[in-house]
Amino acid sequence: MIRFLCINTFIVIYSIMFCLWAILLALFTDNARRIHFWVAVPWAKVILKVCGIKVAISGKENVDPSIPRVYMVNHQSYFDIFVVLARLPVDFKFLLKEELMHIPLLGPAMKRAGYIGITRDDPRKAIKSMNLAAKRIKGGASVLIFPEGTRSVDGRLGSFKKGGFNLALKSGCDIVPVTISGTARIVSKGSLRVEKGTVGFHIGRPIALTGYSKRNIAQLMDEVHSSILAAAEK
Repeated sequence: MIRFLCINTFIVIYSIMFCLWAILLALFTDNARRIHFWVAVPWAKVILKVCGIKVAISGKENVDPSIPRVYMVNHQSYFDIFVVLARLPVDFKFLLKEELMHIPLLGPAMKRAGYIGITRDDPRKAIKSMNLAAKRIKGGASVLIFPEGTRSVDGRLGSFKKGGFNLALKSGCDIVPVTISGTARIVSKGSLRVEKGTVGFHIGRPIALTGYSKRNIAQLMDEVHSSILAAAEK
C-alpha cells in the first residue's frame, strides 16, 4: 500500500514538473524534436526506473531514425507510453485521443512536442488531424499509433482501426510493427497499482506499402496484425 501511494504520487508530481519544463522550453524554441528528446524521453526513462521496470528490447536493427515511418504498437497498459518513449530511438509524434490534449498542463506540453489529437466522433476533424500527421511525416518526423484504438482489457491483441493505415497510404511511408509484451501484467487496465518486472519490446521489420492501396487495405491490416501477434506469441 505504501509503495502504491509513493509510486503514484511520484508519477503525478514528476509529470507536472516535466509538463512545466516543456511549456517553459517552448518559450525559447519551437523545435518539437527538442521537446520530445529533452522532455518526454527522460521523463519516461526515470518513471520506468523508479517503478522498477526493465525493458528487454529486440529488433533495434530495424530502426532507421533518418527515415520517417508509421510505427504501429499494440496497447496493453498506459505504461506502454513510457516504454515507447524510453526505448524507441526516433523522433516520433503520438497520434492520440483528442480528449488527452485538453488535460491541464499535459495537453499543452504534448502540443508543444508536436503530438496530434484525433477526434473520433467528428470525421471532418479526424481528416484534418490525419492531414496534419501526414505533414509531420513529410517534415521528417515519424508517427506512432496504437491501431487497436484503446487498451486491451485482457492483454490480448484486439482488432485494428483503419485510420492509421489510411495515413500510411496517404504519406507513402513504411509501417513498422512494434510489439510490447508484459505491461498488462505490470499495470492492468483500470488499475493504478504498478508491479515490478521486465517487459518485452520488439521492433519488427518495416512493411513496405508497395502493392497496397485503399482497395486492399484489409490485407495490409492483416499483415501488420499478424506480425505483432507473432512477436507477442514468441
